[in-house]
Amino acid sequence: MLQTGDELMYFSAVFVLVMLGTRSATWASLLTALLYVFMVMFRFPPVPAEQAGRVLRPGAPPGDVPVVAHRAGSHDAPENTLAAIREASRNGATGVELDLSFTADGVPVLMHDDTVDRTTNGSGPISKLQIVQLRRLDAAAHHRLKDKFSGEKVPTLQEAVEECIRHQLTIFFDVKGQADKAAAVLHEIYKKFPALYNSSVVSSFEPKVIYKMRQTDPNVVTALTHRPWRLSRFSDGTPRTLSTWGQLWTGILDILLDWAHHHILWKLCGVSAILVQKDFISLDYVQYWAERGVEVVGWTVNTAVEKDYYQNLLKIGYITDSLLEDCDPYY
Repeated sequence: MLQTGDELMYFSAVFVLVMLGTRSATWASLLTALLYVFMVMFRFPPVPAEQAGRVLRPGAPPGDVPVVAHRAGSHDAPENTLAAIREASRNGATGVELDLSFTADGVPVLMHDDTVDRTTNGSGPISKLQIVQLRRLDAAAHHRLKDKFSGEKVPTLQEAVEECIRHQLTIFFDVKGQADKAAAVLHEIYKKFPALYNSSVVSSFEPKVIYKMRQTDPNVVTALTHRPWRLSRFSDGTPRTLSTWGQLWTGILDILLDWAHHHILWKLCGVSAILVQKDFISLDYVQYWAERGVEVVGWTVNTAVEKDYYQNLLKIGYITDSLLEDCDPYY
């Protein structure tokens, strides 16, 4: 749990910053008090620790850690497909991470990108394609093992959930946006498959998605996804803009977002876990979150050396593109 000392420190910091900005103790006191009241009134408590533990630490052998297949294992099989889910189970994954998207006619399906170009033999935004059009596409068209998985289809959310339940896999639902629609659809899935309350997590980079999910169904285990410097740099570290001022501004926003994730947003949303890019996780970082009752999960851990570090030193769950061999990360 968050310690009383933490809250005192955070609100004291807010008071000092507002004081410096307004040069008024009255305004600083008023705004700090309003923020405190807002947090008390509108934050969600996390789900019970026992429930979160069943989801985030499923029955693995003693000393082992949960291993989650990224996009259901995008190196071992075509990403976000039923074939990938089956391969992940066969290869020893405890869970799969799946990306939620929507077709033009509102059908929830699995797709990471905004378009179907990279993973299928089709083209164009998925939001412009009807489900009948999407089902005609080959989801293995550009995969390295396309001959083995030729003809694999883009699955609906329900098909994927049923396959995961069949193989007793924990599901990490990764939601990119459309908070209202995603929360409503997932709520219906949870009602249809109650076992998901003890075998799935809803995660997102967007705090509003998680907040809306908790608002819609407070019994769902949730996680914030975080990568430091996400606003200023791409996943491979290259700047998003060549403008000096642009880099400075987005860098400042990144610092503020990082502070908010670690001090406000996690508590406001009542998350049970935080999913963090692998290069920013240490024993101290894991301990920081453990003191607050939050589990750390690393992504994307793709080499034997990295996996050994997570398995034997950090002893926390991780997300990987392959359960079979070393591979480059899929951003």
